[in-house]
Amino acid sequence: MNLPKLSFLFLLIITSSYNLKATNYYVSNSGLNSNTGLSQNDAFLTIQHAANLVIAGDTVFVENGIYVGFDLRNVNGTAANPIIFMGTGNSVLINQSGAIRNDGINIENANYIIIDSFIVNDMLGNGNGIRVVVSNNSIVRNCACDNNAERGIFTAFTDDILIEYNVCTNSIDEHGIYVSNSSDRPIIRYNECYGNNNVGIHLNGDSSAGGDGIISDALIYGNNIHDNNGAAGINMDGLQNPTVYNNLIYNNHSSQGISLFQQDGAIVTNGAKIYNNTIIVPSDGRWGILLQNGANINTEIYNNIIINQHAWRGCIAINNTAMFTSDNNILNDKMSNKGDGSTISLAAWQALGLDTNSLLASSMNSIFVDPTLNDFNLATDSQAIDTGTNLVSTIVTYDINGNTRPKGINYDIGAYEFDSTLSTDNNSPIFQGIAYPNPTSGIINTKIKNLNNIILYDITGRFIKMIEPKSSIDLTELPNGIYLLKFISNEREFITRVIKE
Repeated sequence: MNLPKLSFLFLLIITSSYNLKATNYYVSNSGLNSNTGLSQNDAFLTIQHAANLVIAGDTVFVENGIYVGFDLRNVNGTAANPIIFMGTGNSVLINQSGAIRNDGINIENANYIIIDSFIVNDMLGNGNGIRVVVSNNSIVRNCACDNNAERGIFTAFTDDILIEYNVCTNSIDEHGIYVSNSSDRPIIRYNECYGNNNVGIHLNGDSSAGGDGIISDALIYGNNIHDNNGAAGINMDGLQNPTVYNNLIYNNHSSQGISLFQQDGAIVTNGAKIYNNTIIVPSDGRWGILLQNGANINTEIYNNIIINQHAWRGCIAINNTAMFTSDNNILNDKMSNKGDGSTISLAAWQALGLDTNSLLASSMNSIFVDPTLNDFNLATDSQAIDTGTNLVSTIVTYDINGNTRPKGINYDIGAYEFDSTLSTDNNSPIFQGIAYPNPTSGIINTKIKNLNNIILYDITGRFIKMIEPKSSIDLTELPNGIYLLKFISNEREFITRVIKE
């Protein structure tokens, strides 16, 4: 996660307004644990020392540097006053585990905790980059986790957890992101997972661990999942009513694109809404979407592009088509109503009453801008434009890039809505580049779509002024210090911290 070094440092904190009048602690490689920790000039040396002091409403700011990990247990924030640990630069690296476990960051029996803008690499043994367990209403955002022994981000028994804007790569044993153990209402959005030994994003109710063994009402959207080597891009074991949309899933080896099944969970994943995903399965992959018997119940598959380059496996495999709906997808001529064993043509599949309005896929070069460069934006004359169904409209109101849906008379199919004015940078993760400054002029250039309002606060949360929404913001007249900019853009709010030096 190499962000540019600038005289203004920007950290994306997509959130609501917090009470910023509690204690702020500072941690620096040049600090001492005998300091007060109450300013950058009097910072602590270790994150753990600050973690031992925090209570509801406190924030720990960690400056650029290399750190030992930390462990937080048995202390709670609140909805209005969470406990926040935040990296203040682009290279806040944890590369040694904390004193208790092998994880880089471990949060346990602690509710309303926010972990923001850390790089956590190279945890050994059975270590995870970030581990959050028995901790409700917590957030992990803007973190990068690479080359960790088990997983990038692991959670268990974490109701209402939010995992967003993270990059989880090269997990040695398992997954990029793993949500487990009866964790209801998780939101996993705008993450990038690649190079992991197993699944990109894995969810498992795990009934043997206690609880009801069911993950209810998961939201999984806007993620970029590619080049992993396990069971699926998105793996769902024991989920009830998950909603999966606007995900880009490609080049995952020996894998399904999306898998709905039961192994450790208390139930077969069912009631899924799988809308507007783009799924490209390579020749050494498996199925686009695989549904185990029972996963058909009340599951809907609409507006997806599913292209499978495997020799005989295809787009959707299911054993029982009762109580199952699939339509307005773009598909290869390979489907299965017998599970993972044989295929039938799209026409034979349609004769079963499925995908009657779906399209047989043209060449990828005619559907996408440049699939050889993994640019899966829609080409100008793509068959995906305006051929989707509006039945997804209560859930899918934006595409993976934040463009309003639909732009035409109908929804486009796949994760991207066609925008003739869109300019893309496909060398960057799709969720980055929200706001960045010009270091010489002090002008902030924004790439936020559908921007409605901008509000400027000081670091304590005190209102300073409203700023006219536009593509550049002039902050040159501000005195040096730390400020907050709140961007309000459709259904999202972005609070971006500005350090002016």
